[in-house]
Amino acid sequence: MPTPQFFLGRQPIVGRQRELVAYELLFRTSQDNNAEVQDDVAASAAVMQHAFSGLGLHAVLEDKLGFINLSEPLLRSDVIEILPRERVVLEILETVPLTPAVIERCRALRAAGYRLALDDVIRFDEAQKAILPLIEVVKLDVLAMQSRETEALVRHLKPFGVQLLAEKVDSTLQRDFCHELGCDLFQGYYFARPTILSGKPVQPSAMLLLKLLNQVATDAETEELEDTLKHAPDLTVHLLRLVNSVAFGLPRKISGVRTALTLLGRAQLHRWVQIMVFAQQSATHTAADPLVQTAALRGHLMERLCQTLQPGDEAMADRAFMTGMLSLLDALFGKPIAEILQPLNLEEKVQEALLHRSGWLGQLLRLVEGMELADHDVTATLLAGFPQLQWDQLNRLQIEAMSWAARLGREESGVASSREPA
Repeated sequence: MPTPQFFLGRQPIVGRQRELVAYELLFRTSQDNNAEVQDDVAASAAVMQHAFSGLGLHAVLEDKLGFINLSEPLLRSDVIEILPRERVVLEILETVPLTPAVIERCRALRAAGYRLALDDVIRFDEAQKAILPLIEVVKLDVLAMQSRETEALVRHLKPFGVQLLAEKVDSTLQRDFCHELGCDLFQGYYFARPTILSGKPVQPSAMLLLKLLNQVATDAETEELEDTLKHAPDLTVHLLRLVNSVAFGLPRKISGVRTALTLLGRAQLHRWVQIMVFAQQSATHTAADPLVQTAALRGHLMERLCQTLQPGDEAMADRAFMTGMLSLLDALFGKPIAEILQPLNLEEKVQEALLHRSGWLGQLLRLVEGMELADHDVTATLLAGFPQLQWDQLNRLQIEAMSWAARLGREESGVASSREPA
């Protein structure tokens, strides 16, 4: 059968200090009608093979684990053996009955070196008790339980030595409650859909970065930029590290801010400032923070989509990057985005896209946001607005953007070392 159209959703899984630990990978295929079991397995196999072999596992996960959902037919099939056991956690969906045959299959997978997880657990029964010795991670559906039920479930599960992952965490209250219970991992809209975050204290350097961003956007004199950076020594250190990095191939080290600004150039400075706004204001001050990665991914994906749709128009590509990168400012600062944008004096096209999701850039932003939901129908509807863009191109650019965003976390300074070529 032909390889089904698909795209890849990726939701962060974080640890107790909000450090990025893994991703849940969400595959979606286009199914026009009900498929037979064999077709479902074959389609899943093709999607997995395409993603892991064709597009590249390293680009998708970098050095993190990937949680993969398994239905019962897929769990029973040999298809999952194409997955690299050292890089994935096989997540048994809540719809899979924990029969003796399923438990025996899980025992064989565990013996083969695969890690197993239980999804959407809301109770503790005999079937689960029988499979727990084979399970490494138990995902607790905190939205489906009262607080006392979650607490009791954690108490039952702790003696089995499994890692407890609180999923569907969508508020600070839920996160704090599960943290106090001793959950090891966390997943949910609170982390991956950052618009839910509110009331974050604003870091002083982040405010200076917004000022710097406005200065760069309005083509301020180098003296003004230098003066702003003098009020933020930590940012100056990041800037010097960036310019002195091997990626720029400079024959000598740079110690002066003015020289660094000149060598970096306005385009690169603009890119660095946008990324640093997020890295500086994020809770962990690192580009490995899920919020930083989501913003960076949006920016780079929008830039690459623009370069594909409007080749040669680098000015529009820069606008696209800024639109994607700044589309999470409300989450970052816990304020209405209109209030944050007011002093930035952005171009009208970018402003309208950010405030109203209108215009060509706004349409492109809605497409990227739709892909984050890993909903094929939503993405297909939005993709229809770009008839010159094919699914395969969209998939390839999405994986490339994921890889680019993941690499940010490896930089000591928390910024990208250089702008990637198209």
